Amino acid sequence: MNLFAILAFIAGACIAIQAAMNSQLGQVFNNSLLATSYAFFSSFVLVAGITLYFGSTIEVTVEEKSLISSMKETINQVPWFLWMSCVFSVIGVASFYFLIPKMGVGNVMSYALGGQIIVAMTISHFGFFNSPHKVISATKATGTLF
Repeated sequence: MNLFAILAFIAGACIAIQAAMNSQLGQVFNNSLLATSYAFFSSFVLVAGITLYFGSTIEVTVEEKSLISSMKETINQVPWFLWMSCVFSVIGVASFYFLIPKMGVGNVMSYALGGQIIVAMTISHFGFFNSPHKVISATKATGTLF
């Protein structure tokens, strides 16, 4: 297995983790669209920061008014690790953009799907991120191998 295949697998795993984390964030906010907005806004901020750090001509401006500041009580209830879902989103999406020209969309998606299935089953098996507990059965494990 080459490095690109491993990276594609990790990208798929990051998407599964990010989805589970943002799902729980939506439950805390009682608004899945707000959680989705956070995921994309924070991903933008993370990518813009990385871009600016490595020297780019992109200018980033952020208005002082923010939805987050008006929701201080709710935000204080969010576990710290849920704010990190943007990292998984950025890794997953950016890896796809990087890998598809090198490996082809079919290969990237195949490895990514493998990462998603294995990590999603693990998240469900252990109930991570407040996910419903679903034990990994012999049938699921066998199906995953094929």
